[in-house]
Amino acid sequence: MDTGQGWSAAETAWSGGTGNPHGWAGDASWPPAPGQAPAGQPAPAGRWNRRVLWTVVVGAAAAGVAVSLVLTLVVGKKGDGTPDARPAAAGTSAAPGPTEAPTGTPTDAPTDPYTEPASPSPSDAAPSAPPEGYESRDDAEGFRIAVPEGWSRSTADSSYGIAVVNYRSPDRAHRIQVYQVEEESPAASFELFLSDDTPKAAGFTPLGLQTLDDGEFTGSRLEYLADTIRGEPDVGTWHVYDERFVAKDGNIYAVTVYGPDGDGRDDELLLLNTALGWFCPPYTTCDAPPALY
Repeated sequence: MDTGQGWSAAETAWSGGTGNPHGWAGDASWPPAPGQAPAGQPAPAGRWNRRVLWTVVVGAAAAGVAVSLVLTLVVGKKGDGTPDARPAAAGTSAAPGPTEAPTGTPTDAPTDPYTEPASPSPSDAAPSAPPEGYESRDDAEGFRIAVPEGWSRSTADSSYGIAVVNYRSPDRAHRIQVYQVEEESPAASFELFLSDDTPKAAGFTPLGLQTLDDGEFTGSRLEYLADTIRGEPDVGTWHVYDERFVAKDGNIYAVTVYGPDGDGRDDELLLLNTALGWFCPPYTTCDAPPALY
């Protein structure tokens, strides 16, 4: 158990918020059943099709050459509309009629596109790997996430949902924290977090709160500075990204990244984006994200 889990909203006794998850639903439309005939004109009734073949038979005789013309009547279809299975006379050939399949073309070849082998879709391709230096973790709390290789894991008790999970760098100067949010929305969670009712870390300085809603994704991201983080080493001023979002399972989670402000802020943003890109909520099936790095 992580006794020095650090200050976070998940570890503060909050009131308010029902935690009522927003459900995800999606119904895929099935393709037409294999072999189903498309709408259109009805097939014409069977009728007689005749071809006249003139076969030239050349024979040699001792006294001369005789040429005879043989008129052969070939019936293309029976009266009931079914194909005539009788073979044509050996040595004869003719161009196919307008209603017959060309010679050499299988008449039972599938014409329904749903019965033919389909090309692999992008989702059938091998899953992409996390960027170099990162690894995908299937956490004991049930979620999937990508963190830098060699980072340690610890947990702390939470008053709601899954345990608070912390991944730390070997020097403990960087941390990725994951927990479940109780409030009914990311916006409501940050409203409570930023209110005077919630204690803040020493030197807490908000840099900006960004709403990330786009119609399909619901989330908010807070960026701030703090002088100290409880249970963490003294690295000077801490730089923090805290993102709270509705995940695929309809529950709200937070992924928070901590690091020294003195070495720049791009490293914390990369940690956050990579962790979020690979995040999959507990007991949910998610595709691997595309290789964007």
